[in-house]
Amino acid sequence: MNLHDLLQARERDGEPIRVGLIGAGRFGTMFLAQARTTPGIHVAAIADINLDRAHQSLKLVDWPEDAVTDDLATALADGTTAVLPDASPLFTDRVDVLVEATGNPIVGTSHALAAFDAGQHVIMVTVEADAVVGPALARRAADRGLVYSMAYGDQPALIMELVDWARTSGFHVVCAGKGAKYLEHYHEMNPDNVWENWEFSKELTDSGQLNPYMHTAFRDGTKAAIEMAAVANAAGLAPSDEGLTFTPGDVEQIATICRPREVGGVLAHEGSVDVMSSVTRDGTPIPHNTQEGVFVVVKATNDYVSGCFSEYGWHADPTKQYAALFRPYHYIGLELGVSIANAVLRGIATGAPKGFSADVVATAKKDLAAGDVLDGEGGYTVWGKLISARASVTRRALPIALAHHVALRRDVAKGAIVTWDDVQLDEAAFGRVLELRRETERLLEQP
Repeated sequence: MNLHDLLQARERDGEPIRVGLIGAGRFGTMFLAQARTTPGIHVAAIADINLDRAHQSLKLVDWPEDAVTDDLATALADGTTAVLPDASPLFTDRVDVLVEATGNPIVGTSHALAAFDAGQHVIMVTVEADAVVGPALARRAADRGLVYSMAYGDQPALIMELVDWARTSGFHVVCAGKGAKYLEHYHEMNPDNVWENWEFSKELTDSGQLNPYMHTAFRDGTKAAIEMAAVANAAGLAPSDEGLTFTPGDVEQIATICRPREVGGVLAHEGSVDVMSSVTRDGTPIPHNTQEGVFVVVKATNDYVSGCFSEYGWHADPTKQYAALFRPYHYIGLELGVSIANAVLRGIATGAPKGFSADVVATAKKDLAAGDVLDGEGGYTVWGKLISARASVTRRALPIALAHHVALRRDVAKGAIVTWDDVQLDEAAFGRVLELRRETERLLEQP
């Protein structure tokens, strides 16, 4: 049976999947927009510290007012949806799966651990948490017979779907990646000048609806690095220690660009991840670019397959030895039901870390002085650079997810990676994240 059949069966049997959502932001709202038209899904509760935002999200997606309550027990009994200011009531075995969509890696990690204790599967929308401690979270879930999963609709899970397709079809994955808009000065971007680098109207940016920190992280390379770290850790791919290349190119050039340097590409080695830019280095838009899409590059297993690349119109390189499969879109939260259904009905993840291959490390946006306080993703002080996990641990690099509200002990030059030794860290402020981070790093010691 396919997923839709299985969901319909749950609906007919009166046993819908009971979902708890933490975070009613953009991703959560997009999920809610589809949840009521998906059979076999019951959003039992939404938790958000901003109740007004949660109610506004429901209003945006035409959620019936009489289907909303402020009590979880009532919601579970009559099929309505509880809207709560605190996530604590959601951690119950009467809720099957938790969707963590706060965007905060420290809080998100805490929520995942609480969900595991309650016997719940976890869909981790907060990819920032996955990038810093995902391998440890995945192991905690597996030890309890639970699913810890990437969120389908977000690019990492969609990339993992392509990776799985390629390997199941007998191909070697040369590169997995996505498209994004990138210019070299973006690494210096901050919330004060972020809107100069987006195409939004002034009316929209002045409205307060958009988060300048989040949109800075989208443009300065941090979000791309975080998402590619999640992919690398799930697929066992190894990033370059030089970071992502953001090479400009169109869809037809994916396999030509994302192949090893020795054959004319940009990769340091096969079995890697990368991001392509949708504009040239002078900012000229590239027609038929890869922005918003995801891809995988595979290598022909023999001459016959190379011939097939040509005969069937694949996006192949000039040698016909490398070819790309490209998905031109991602629908973000609108597609999240795929992860929920897979976790509960099939017991499988739509992508999850299997090891520690990649890390995203804090890198100075400008010359920083001792006493300066780092402000994390999308801020004024640091951006996130993707490097291999082994290089990160060897260099004692500070993960970008932990570069929040920590003061520098000494100066750090622009472009330099911030290390653990450079900062004064209040371990209590990070809860159990440091414990899981150390577990994650110890994975490098295993054969």
